[in-house]
Amino acid sequence: MISKAWDKEFRQRLEKAYDELKWLYCELYHDDQQAFDYFCTVLNQYYEERSSALKELDRYRLSHPDWYKKTDMLGMQMYVNAFAGNLQGVRSHLDYIKECGVNYIHLMPLLESPAGRSDGGYAVSNFRRVQPELGTMEDLAELAADCHSQDICLCLDFVMNHTSEDHEWAVRARQGEKEFQDRYFFFDNWDIPMAYEATVPQVFPTTAPGNFSWCEAVRKVVMTTFYPYQWDLNYANPVVFNDMTANMLYLYNQGIDIIRLDAVPYIWKCLGTNCRNLPQVHNLVRMMHIAADIVCPGTLLLGEVVMEPSKVVPYFGTVDKPECQMLYNVTTMASTWHTVATRDVRLLKHQLGTVFALPHEYMFLNYLRCHDDIGWGLDYDYLRQFGLQEVAHKKYLNDYLTGKWAGSDMRGELYNDDPRLGDARLCGTTASLCGLEAAEYENDPVKADRAIQLDIMLHAFLLTQSGVPIIYSGDEIGQLNDYSYHDNSLKWDDSRYIHRGDFNWDQVMAKDDPTTRQGRIFTALRRLEKLRASHMVFDNNADAWIIETYNDHVLGIGRYYEGEKLIALFNFSEDPQVAWIQDEPECLNLWNEEYWDARNIGLPGYGFVWLYKDMRSPEEGARAALPENSNRRKKTA
Repeated sequence: MISKAWDKEFRQRLEKAYDELKWLYCELYHDDQQAFDYFCTVLNQYYEERSSALKELDRYRLSHPDWYKKTDMLGMQMYVNAFAGNLQGVRSHLDYIKECGVNYIHLMPLLESPAGRSDGGYAVSNFRRVQPELGTMEDLAELAADCHSQDICLCLDFVMNHTSEDHEWAVRARQGEKEFQDRYFFFDNWDIPMAYEATVPQVFPTTAPGNFSWCEAVRKVVMTTFYPYQWDLNYANPVVFNDMTANMLYLYNQGIDIIRLDAVPYIWKCLGTNCRNLPQVHNLVRMMHIAADIVCPGTLLLGEVVMEPSKVVPYFGTVDKPECQMLYNVTTMASTWHTVATRDVRLLKHQLGTVFALPHEYMFLNYLRCHDDIGWGLDYDYLRQFGLQEVAHKKYLNDYLTGKWAGSDMRGELYNDDPRLGDARLCGTTASLCGLEAAEYENDPVKADRAIQLDIMLHAFLLTQSGVPIIYSGDEIGQLNDYSYHDNSLKWDDSRYIHRGDFNWDQVMAKDDPTTRQGRIFTALRRLEKLRASHMVFDNNADAWIIETYNDHVLGIGRYYEGEKLIALFNFSEDPQVAWIQDEPECLNLWNEEYWDARNIGLPGYGFVWLYKDMRSPEEGARAALPENSNRRKKTA
């Protein structure tokens, strides 16, 4: 249905997408024309409610479709309460965020959720209210407006697989209203749930075993894939899709630029399958993308797909029919920490080769750490050729990165440890996982230097990758693990809070002191970020490839874009190593502004180099990248 009374701009956008949208909707919902017509009126409602300022931003971004692909794009992920107490506190610290070079803020879940049964905010009881202690929806809109005035975009989690058991729909379902029970998965007995259990894996087998829970209020079984207090939504019901899309558009209309679709592979359930990545999921995400294109085309979808690359990539959709504009590069993150623990870059080379072969239109969000744990979803078929077995290797990785392995200075904690399967995930801040916590505890400056070098090298590797780099709040000053969660009755059994501690504002002043941990890391990261922003060779459209270094401790990456070439080398060993390469002469080492020949490069322990060559100016070579007053020196490694 397209009404002539609707605004011309909206009507034109809807008409452009109408045939595909209707086909997808009616295929999924069995030609339910009434539900589809209602969906179109929902889209018009949220277009009409969108502010003139946001509509103007939409038009600007439509004329600049690569607005989020610039080399100066840098994200920071934070919990509002941990960073600044509340939303107004975040507003008051935008100057610090700008000083960090950040122009993309990911606010962790902040919508209303019940204390003690929220899974860190991922059990939402009201999609249109902010958790009271964090502020109000008006505060969120004001923060978004301030951010837009400073060219900062906002990202917010949208938990679409489930609601809290305290959500109005769940409350009314418990009261026996069938209309609301139909928004979830209710069963009269355990027969069908047990049939599901035969094929559906458990997400948290130790802390929340099984995929179903008993609801005593109605004496029925309800699907709860993640935790018993998180009730899975039934997207086979068009009312659920219509109302959840309306919730998403409502958040966009508060000024949110990027919606992170949480746990998106899980949102369609079908008996006899593993209920992961089913074809209907892609139809749903594509329709949500179209809805945003019609109502708020200056916004993006970020998909959280924590799976192997073959499962992740389909969520980009196609160039003609995109789904998510950005996806998490979770496999590279996990492979990075595997490489830290093994000092062996072969798996990382193998994994990056897959990423580099993807179309340039695909945009990954790259990170070293996030709010969640590190899961060891590695390519064990590939590792098996080196004699590594999955269970034993996971144990080694966890032992090494928690400091249980002899000689390890890394300090993490295990999450969801399952001794029965020999499996566990890992938690910890970047700095503590690099050994800084142990070094400072032992007051060992040699260890501290080594840990800081590793921390900086890992961030240089992060910034070398195509896509949007995002850092976790506190990593820019090397914040260490926070063990106070052990004393909190609502958090003590969730080790992820070890890296979700309050941001230490007392340590921020030390970032200006080059002799401190904070100053060394902050200064190095800002320099790396500025170098990345000033060179087009880091553009997402650049060609990228693996450089063979003939040394399993040293990773080599090449990049080329419009005449600019970069040779990046990273030593994952604490010992000096040589990259046995024969590449360009007279390259500029961007890090120290020395000229190097890219042949047989010696690297210190945890060292790295960014060797730059301007291929457009043979007579000047890399000199084009140097400021006028730089100290130009020649060095052959």
